[in-house]
Amino acid sequence: MTLSGRLWRHSDFRKFWTGDTITQFTGQISGLAIPTIAILTLRVTGFQLGLLQALGFVAFPTLGLFVGVWMDRMKRKPVMIVANLIQVATLASVPVAFAFGVLGLYQLYAVSFSMGATTVFFDVAYQSYLPSLVSKDDVVEGNQKLQTSASAAQVVGPSVASVMMQLVGAALSVAADSVGTLISVFTLAWIEKPEPAVAPPETKKDFFAEMREGIKVVTGNPLLWTQAGCTAMSNLGSNMFGVAVLLYAYLTLGISKGVIGVAFSIGAVGFLLGVLITPSFTRRVGLGRAIALSIAGNFALLLVLLARGDLAVVTIGVAYFLSSIGVPIYNINQVSLRQIITPNRLQGRMNATMRTIVWGTIPIGSLLGGVFCTTIGVVPTLVVGALIAGCSVVWIVLGPIVGLQRQPQPAVD
Repeated sequence: MTLSGRLWRHSDFRKFWTGDTITQFTGQISGLAIPTIAILTLRVTGFQLGLLQALGFVAFPTLGLFVGVWMDRMKRKPVMIVANLIQVATLASVPVAFAFGVLGLYQLYAVSFSMGATTVFFDVAYQSYLPSLVSKDDVVEGNQKLQTSASAAQVVGPSVASVMMQLVGAALSVAADSVGTLISVFTLAWIEKPEPAVAPPETKKDFFAEMREGIKVVTGNPLLWTQAGCTAMSNLGSNMFGVAVLLYAYLTLGISKGVIGVAFSIGAVGFLLGVLITPSFTRRVGLGRAIALSIAGNFALLLVLLARGDLAVVTIGVAYFLSSIGVPIYNINQVSLRQIITPNRLQGRMNATMRTIVWGTIPIGSLLGGVFCTTIGVVPTLVVGALIAGCSVVWIVLGPIVGLQRQPQPAVD
């Protein structure tokens, strides 16, 4: 169960979890505040907003495979700490520039790109670090607890962000994320358990041979390849939708920045519910069916089109509530699956290859969302994005994952 388990007694995991929880909460603030600055203060076009969102993820398809090899050649905790320190300075630049009256779109572009580039290093190290911090028997529990924090942050964070933006403005609200990320640096540094030793230099292969080995781990394993295709397609559609929905909410429906966060908080209650029911739901229907049913929840995003008048915020919230229930069910099960079946020495390259594929479609989706909003309109873009995201279930239904009843035996390191 998420609220029980052995990891409550694992002091180093508690430190790791604490830092992650704080940044999950504060990240919700900057995640809403930065596009709000772009839309309401800088009056960007749909294409400019799409470009801003895309720059936050363009580093994954360009750097991801290289980072994967590096993460299998070095200790992962120091990489996370350095990445966080760079993010502290990057986020702090937004309120500082605003205070001096020089905040502009190109700085937001630079902030988005810098945050994305450092996130590549942090996330590949982060997902590769967990299986070395806890035993593989505890990986699923660890992911459940981390997803619980993510869900709680998504419930509370957007509403807190809306209140902060109303009180101090969107730009100054970003300072909260800078402080939260700094706290995470200290919690990571506080972890005492040493990481497993990396391979000595004389036993290492050629850099690109190692990269190819990491790619082959994913492309040569039907379970991993199916995950990659499904998640990539879902991210493509949902990020097209994500660009359009903010323009739809602010400019078409006239929802204010002091209220918009309520819609996402309502939606995030579904995420929290999904975390809580993941173990029982997965046991009841089986691992493969749970993954399939959860990703099909993307079709519920189409309900956003029913938003009208005073109930617009509630309607958007309900659409996100229904679609969000499946997100943690999908994430907990598929991330745990790939961590369990992959040896520790390949975790960095496997996670980097997966991230390159599945997050590589995010900037494409954001750019397409911006282009479509400008050319065919916001509402058609919402429809296209939701349909693409929902149809990603085809990968699971037609692949080997749907037949799995439970997690397989862990790989031998």
